[in-house]
Amino acid sequence: MVVINQETTPPETLSPAAQNAPASAVSSLPNVIKVQKKFSLPGIGLCLASRADNSLIYSGLSDFSIVRVDVASEKMEPAVIGSNGHSSYVMGLVRCGNMLVSGSYDCSLIWWNSETGETIRRVGDAHARWIRMLAVNPDQTRIVSVGDDMKTKLWDTATGECLATWGDYELKTPHGFPSMLYATTFSPDGKWLATGDRTGRVLVRDVSNGQIAATLETPVMYTWDPTARRHSIGGIRSLAFSNDSTQLAVGGMGKVGNIDHLEGVARIEVFNWQTKERRLEIEDNKHKGLVESLQFGPVDAWLASAGGDNSGFVSVWNMADGKVLAQDRAPMHVHDFELSTDGQSLIAVGHQQGAVIDLFQA
Repeated sequence: MVVINQETTPPETLSPAAQNAPASAVSSLPNVIKVQKKFSLPGIGLCLASRADNSLIYSGLSDFSIVRVDVASEKMEPAVIGSNGHSSYVMGLVRCGNMLVSGSYDCSLIWWNSETGETIRRVGDAHARWIRMLAVNPDQTRIVSVGDDMKTKLWDTATGECLATWGDYELKTPHGFPSMLYATTFSPDGKWLATGDRTGRVLVRDVSNGQIAATLETPVMYTWDPTARRHSIGGIRSLAFSNDSTQLAVGGMGKVGNIDHLEGVARIEVFNWQTKERRLEIEDNKHKGLVESLQFGPVDAWLASAGGDNSGFVSVWNMADGKVLAQDRAPMHVHDFELSTDGQSLIAVGHQQGAVIDLFQA
């Protein structure tokens, strides 16, 4: 556990959301990370969706299943929901009311009844190649999927209709190898959609008309080895808009020496995306590996990140100056997490485990 003393941040350095928040909310920057409880998973937890109060979570796994975990119970035993599901890794999962929607390496999307596990709808050819991530907009009426066909697709939650397909990314890296489209997220105001690829390119588009509003580049997150292995590693693995939708955090990994290992430092870049200003460049000198998940705290004064290499980590960063507030090892390599509404805890899933982790000020 890491405990770091933190002085109150000057209001003028904070985002508009933080400047307008109560002083107590801004000054309560978490500086302690503590694992509250852990639970086992029958595979690698690759994605996470939770009920609004975080008492019940769902996770898509590497064994092709989706499990439900009652976090409020004492045993927290995962229960498989549904049947006739995916035939490969479940990489994306979102909750839409009493429905779940999942996306998989098998290129399909499946709509589920979250209570009964009944299959509501299946789109077997949603993408031509592996689906990497899903996101849902704030009012849960639209879902976005991204895949290794380098397509971004917008779906109607209620009908399963594909409303738009955007193909603005190159199919190959600058060195002629297949690229990947790893990450996507909606802004909290629902107006913007961000996506990020293997080479470090981020596109932010207007959801209403599909037009690209900004292109951001994070080339440090992409490593190409032209001699030893002749392939690349890295890419953008996580994206998060601030609560006021003005900032965009991009997560990945710094430059790598041996591209057969996740040996680069965990890296985050934060942009005022509309002006393309790179506000912060954060390199975690304590932890190596990919930043797999990001989320801003309730008033944008801090940012939580998690990921890993062979092990895992959780870190909290001050958005005024990019300095670490708290960081600690997680019980596992973390692939996804969600913050509670009050920002005082998070639920994470990863390699064979999940965890409830408290964030607080000592």
